[in-house]
Amino acid sequence: MLRRLAVLLVLMAVLLSLFSVAVAQDQPVTVGPITQRIIDRGSLICGVHPGLAGFGIVNDAGEYEGFDVDFCRAVAAAILGDAQAVEFRPLEAAQRQAAIQSEEVDMMSRNTTWTFSRDATWGATFGPTVFYDGQGLAVRTESGITTIEELDGLTICVQSGTTTELNLADAFRARGLSYTPQVFAEADPTWSAFVEGRCDAFTTDKSGIAAYRATSPNPSDFTILDITLSKEPLGPLSPQSDAQFADIIRWTLFALIQAEEFGITSQNIDEFIGSEDPAIQRFLGQGDNPGGTLYGLAKDFTVNVIRQVGNYGEIFDRNLGPDTPFGLARGLNALWTDGGLMYSPPFR
Repeated sequence: MLRRLAVLLVLMAVLLSLFSVAVAQDQPVTVGPITQRIIDRGSLICGVHPGLAGFGIVNDAGEYEGFDVDFCRAVAAAILGDAQAVEFRPLEAAQRQAAIQSEEVDMMSRNTTWTFSRDATWGATFGPTVFYDGQGLAVRTESGITTIEELDGLTICVQSGTTTELNLADAFRARGLSYTPQVFAEADPTWSAFVEGRCDAFTTDKSGIAAYRATSPNPSDFTILDITLSKEPLGPLSPQSDAQFADIIRWTLFALIQAEEFGITSQNIDEFIGSEDPAIQRFLGQGDNPGGTLYGLAKDFTVNVIRQVGNYGEIFDRNLGPDTPFGLARGLNALWTDGGLMYSPPFR
């Protein structure tokens, strides 16, 4: 009798659990305050770099484009179904914290490093890392400098209000080297001062150096030293006031990575919508799968995102890859299946 009672109780618990899940999925999701503002406004306000080629820049047609810009567009496609429904706010490095804390922007996608202190003090929720970078140093090729030790006692151009400034000081102190910093509040004047010969070296994230070098009249005039001074995990962030919106950002970015792993692109997505693979059906919100409704989005929000913006690999290649002036290799930014760090949790 006791055994039968125990079995009955277990069955009742399982049925109750299944019923609770079914009811929860049928209930309309209450979206967070930032998500609701975006819906009411009909557009996403996204903070971006004021002008870093390959990452965030205004093209000749007056439109924003770049690697970071495309993540703004992906989130707009997820929430509003329209990747073009974005208002871009250019932000200098020193303006980032205030823009997030004041909620001047809904989110920021602007080559911003995720650090312990920023996570603690900025009032921001950092999304997944979308670009694993590291700080580097550039010198004029004619100088013949090949190592950081040869910069001892020289002058280095660096932007203020960044992790770059602190990393530079740490790197030289750790090696017992000295230097004179030439500090500028904005990125472009920092590079310009280096080009004009007002300092012996220039430092920022290696991706930034590659962007400036590639777009200069004579890229061969500048050499990037074979040294990495820091870890720079770059990704988008949003105000802490809306955890639901932060989740939408998180899973939108994971969708871009998972799509590449599945081999789903902006060009072939229609071929996958009818797939009988249950993992792909769940991912694309097909059949009885709840998909985006769990976050108050369209059931097939991933379809909108991939069709309009592409997968992670498409975004990388379009803005930074071999056929661009930057010619960056994927490196750490390759999928985990290819030896990189790009990895999405399961869509289940």
